[in-house]
This record gives sequence, C-alpha cells and structure tokens, in this order.
Amino acid sequence: MLCGLLTMLTLSLFAQAANAALRVGAVATEITPVELPVLVNGSMVSRTVSEVTSKLHARTVVVDDGEERLAICVVDSCMLPKSLIDDVKALAATKTKLKPDHILISATHTHSAPSSMGALGTSPDEQYVAYLRDRLVNSLVNAEKQLEPAVVGWGQEYAEEYTALRRWIYRTDKPQLDPFGNPTVKANMHAARSPDDVTGESGPEDPVLSLLSFQSPDGRPIALIANFSMHYFGDKGLSSDYFGLFSNGLQEQLSQQGEDSPPFVAMMSHGCSGDIWRRDYRQIIETGESSEHQSISEFADGLIAVAKTAYDEIEYQPAATIDMAEARFTLDYRTPDQQRLKWAEKIVQEMDGRLPKTRPEIYAREQVLLDEMQSTEVVVQALRIGDFAIATTPNETYALSGLKIKRSSPFEKTMVIELANGGDGYIPPPEQHYLGGYNTWAARSAGLEVQAEPKIVAAAKSLLETVAGRPGRSPELAVTDSAQSMLERQPAAYYRLSEMSGPIAMDATSHGHHGFYEPGIAYFLEGPTIDETTWEETNRCSHFAGGRLATVLKDIGDEYTISLWVWNGLPDQARDPAPCFFSRAENDTPPDRGTHLGLKGNGVLCVSAEGNTAEGVNAVSRWKWAHVVFVVKDKTLTAYLDQKTEPEFQLKLESAPRASASLFFGGRADGEFPWQGRLDEIVVFDRALSRQEIRSIQEENSFFDSSRSVSLRKEAD
Repeated sequence: MLCGLLTMLTLSLFAQAANAALRVGAVATEITPVELPVLVNGSMVSRTVSEVTSKLHARTVVVDDGEERLAICVVDSCMLPKSLIDDVKALAATKTKLKPDHILISATHTHSAPSSMGALGTSPDEQYVAYLRDRLVNSLVNAEKQLEPAVVGWGQEYAEEYTALRRWIYRTDKPQLDPFGNPTVKANMHAARSPDDVTGESGPEDPVLSLLSFQSPDGRPIALIANFSMHYFGDKGLSSDYFGLFSNGLQEQLSQQGEDSPPFVAMMSHGCSGDIWRRDYRQIIETGESSEHQSISEFADGLIAVAKTAYDEIEYQPAATIDMAEARFTLDYRTPDQQRLKWAEKIVQEMDGRLPKTRPEIYAREQVLLDEMQSTEVVVQALRIGDFAIATTPNETYALSGLKIKRSSPFEKTMVIELANGGDGYIPPPEQHYLGGYNTWAARSAGLEVQAEPKIVAAAKSLLETVAGRPGRSPELAVTDSAQSMLERQPAAYYRLSEMSGPIAMDATSHGHHGFYEPGIAYFLEGPTIDETTWEETNRCSHFAGGRLATVLKDIGDEYTISLWVWNGLPDQARDPAPCFFSRAENDTPPDRGTHLGLKGNGVLCVSAEGNTAEGVNAVSRWKWAHVVFVVKDKTLTAYLDQKTEPEFQLKLESAPRASASLFFGGRADGEFPWQGRLDEIVVFDRALSRQEIRSIQEENSFFDSSRSVSLRKEAD
C-alpha cells in the first residue's frame, strides 16, 4: 500500500514538472560607449575608433519554470574575459534571484566593438570595461523584471549560402612560415586566395540556422535566440556587425508590441565558426564569381529571410521545465621552450614598453605572457528548456567541434554558443595542430593545450547528459542503402571514412580490420552524394594532407579488388610525379616493388607494379568525385572509372605482384608522393570481383552528384 502511494506521489511530481509553466522576460540594453574614441580589438595591432556605425547592445533573456531560473545574455563584443563575466554574474546574483552558475554570457564576436580584453597587439579599454560591467548587470536585472507567462518553440533552416570554410590546406610542397620562422603552416585562413597553392578545405561547415523562440500564450513574440556558424562580416567604425543588423531587422518584422507589453528582443549568438567565414572560395575558384560585392545589410537581410522561413514553421510547447549545469576546470597553455622564450624576451625588451607593431613583436610578447600564466580556468555550460538544449564553449571553436557536440547530444535540437563565459582563444581539433596556421600559433588567442578541444567537447556532452538525465546519442552516421548493399557483398574490410576524429579508421564489417590514420588528415568533410539524404546524414569522408590510412589484411592474396572514391585536390601542373592513393607493399619496400595506384599530371589513372606501368585514357577533374574499381586477377591489373564499361587500363605481368599484408591509402608505401585530396568508401575484397559484380557496383553509384552536395540539402528534406 505504502509503495503504491509513493509511486503515485512520484508520478504526480513528474507530471507537475512536465507541465511547469514558463515565464520569460527579455530586454535589449545599449552598451555603445558614451566616451570616444575607444580601443577596438579583433586586429593584429591596436587601433582606436571614434565613429559609431551601428549601436551596440547586450540582449538578455531570463527564463523561469517556477523551480529554476536562468539567464542568457548575448553581448555585441569581440571577446569577453572570464574575470569580467564572473564579476557581472556575482553582482547580478545580489540584485536578482539568478544564481551565478545559471547565467550564460557570450560575445557575438563583432570585430568592431570596444576592446574588453587583451588580445594580440591590443589591450583592454579599461574605462569601457568598467562601463560595460554595469550595463551587463543592469541588463540581467531588467530582463528579470519583465518575466511573464510564455511558451517556447524551436525552428531551424539551412543557410548554406551564408557560410563557408575559410581555412584551406596547402599543397605539401607549399608550406608557409609561422611567426617564429619555421615552415609549419600546412593550412591557414584564406589560403585559397591562391587556388593553385591549396588542395581543399580543412573541415566541414555547419549551415544550420537555429532558433529558440519565446511567445506569450496568445502568440505575441517575447524573445528569440538565433544561432549561426559564420565568423563575422566586417564593418567600419563601431558596429554590431551582422549580428546586430539581423537582430534589429528581425525585431522590426516580428514585433507585435502592445501598449503595455515590453519590446520583442531578438538576438544572434555566435555558433562554432573559428574556421568559417562568409566567402565560399570554392565557388570563386570554380566560377570566378565572388560574394565580395554583397553588402553587410544584404547579408543580414538574406539571413533574416531564412530565419523568417524557419520561424513561421515553429510549433510551441505550452509548458516546459528548465535545468542548467556548469563545469569549471583547468587547462594548460602551450608555453615556450627556453630557446623560444629567450628569443621572445629579447624582442620584448627592445620594445621598451610600447605595444607591438609587427608580427614577430606580437608573438614574442605572447610567448612571455603565456610563460607567466602557465594555465587557466575554463567554463563550460549546458542548459535545457523543455526538449531544447544549449551547450557552450569559451573559445573560438571549429565547426567540426560544434557538430561533435550536436551529434552526441541527448537532445535532437541543440545549439552551441561559442565565446561564452570567457574568451579563451581558438581550440583547433588536435589533428589541426599538425596542419598549423594562425589558429594554432601559441598566443592568448590560441594558446590552450593541444587536447583542449576534446576535453571541452567531452565536458559539453557530459553536461548535456546531466541536464537531460539520459546518455547522449552516438554521432556515427546511419548505414545507408548503398553501404548496406556493399556490406552484403561480404568485403574483407570497408572503411567509410566518416570519423570525426582519429586515429582509428573503423572497419564497417564484422571482421574488425580497423585502420590507422597517420598525422596529416582532416575529418568529416562532405563525400560523394551516393544516397538521397538529409544534411544530418550527408555522406562524409577524410581529406588527406600528407598522412595515410594504414591497415594490415593478412588474408588478402594474389587476387583482390579495391573499390573507392577519389577526389583530387591538386592542379594539373602539380601532379608530377603522380600522387598515389593506393599502395600495397611493406614500409621498407623499394618504390619499384609492390603495387601503387595514383593519378598522373594529365588527370588519368596510372599504376606501377613490380617496375611495370600503365595509364588510363579518361581524365579525372580537380575537386570532382570519381569512382575507381581496381582488380588484380591472373597476373593482370585492371582499373575501371566511374560508370564506364571499358577498363581504363589492363596491365599484364609475368608473375603476380607481391601479396603484402600492408595496405596504404592516401600515399605510397614508402611515404612518398602522398595523395592530396579526399578519399571515401574504401572497400577491400579478398577476391577478384567478376565483371558483372563490378557493373552492379557501378550502377548503384550511377546517380551520385560529383559536385558539392550542399545543393541537395533542401531537396533531400
């Protein structure tokens, strides 16, 4: 009897929690400096600005479910230091019912706002920081005063025309110098301005524009939190950039203000976009057309139109519970060794107290500062409002990192706000440190330890699980129809290359023949569109930038078949000698031994086996996917390209090539002539497929889109 009563009481409490009524209040607080000029950061060197192009705001929403209360404040600033944010939270907690660990404060990352923290060659504008502190506290206090009954809903739409990768990978023969004089730069921002020097983007983008909307029960808009992964547009003077224009424009379109109702507040938070910008270099390179003619207002208006489409489809929950969790932990800085520190101290001493003006001076001062600081505390948060979730990072986070958090979240609807609760610089995924570039150069803007990204991503996932009360989802892609069909052919190994990180390349078969990624790989880029999928299910691949996928298959004999997709990133004149995308030989095998398959300078397939060579007839275009089937049978090597029924070449040998157990994809066995581009869907058969079987595979892949699959996103939906 007692157990029954307890069960009924527990169910009743759960029912009450599930039906908790929300109250929401929102306010936009102007934070434009009252005294000019002011220091502005976001550049390598210090600068002052005395003109106001658009007003700056801190936009705040407070949410209450009767049991918990939380606040989200989005500030028109490049970056906000944790010390300032913690002060604001502590002060606001004395004037409201908000707890400090239930307040989220983030920067939009406009590069046209007063300097609130030191970065590279710029110091904080201390007078403005004091003013901003008070304005942020007031914003939190005033938002709480506006609490009123509300409903909540979620919307999203693809805005792929407004975001693209700005970080591209250099050819292996085109490394650039870092600020310390070393040729470590294998990838960098805007490297594609010289298209012949690059092989492709260094990661995926995230084109999803997400909206979390609050309305009164009768449908009057109260507040809207948008989230999008695009770094910034760029504007003159003091400006809220596209973040402010988007927010103001959406407010004008959606506002239904009555005589006694507070103004509707829209805010654009910064999604994970450390490697993202608005210019699509691939389009510029392929078509010669640039988006440079587009104005910032046109950009914002276009994004508003996309948001309006998503907004009109939102369905609202009449009640929702909320929860919030926070983690604080210490991460180390990548401090200089003694040789670099002495170099830096000498330069700083010669500066004699003035601010740095050159790149060596900037990074010399940063080495001294990192050596003094050694480590720092970072803050990661997660919150839940009904079925919707928000996670944060205190960094400029790559789009891939945001996708990792979203895909592993226990909530299907999750947005990730970066530069929240601190400004701890770039955190490239570990493999990107190997590729180098501006985002990896040790400084306060990018100085955290190499393993900072996986630690912060793991913390965000754990916090999301805490507020959800259930484990996260698996980020692995679903087995598509084409993948299932390939598995039914019983290959010896099948590498789908859909990993979001290394070093293991998973074998999709039950054999467990997992491969190993070497350094020099970028993950989770778009592969060939060989199934009709949504954006979330887009086929993924790996980009090879000097590294290889190595595997050992001891049961592969003299006869075998390789099926794979190749995407060459090199221009014609750079493919000599031929880059190799498949090699079968031992590591110490001389190059005239073993079997090596690649692409010649004119774009045709070529093979070298035991000192004999052959080449194809049909060229593979740069930055286009091509499907290759390579068969070894009866001392004959044959290759088929795309859906062509006739082989590209047939090379007959006097004896079968050596049956090495070591297979390499993305480079030759001796490490020379690496493939520079993408590979995908690598299937290894321990038998020579028949012509009928090969034709069947070709027919299944006959509808693939060799261009970027971006255009299929909305069609697939």
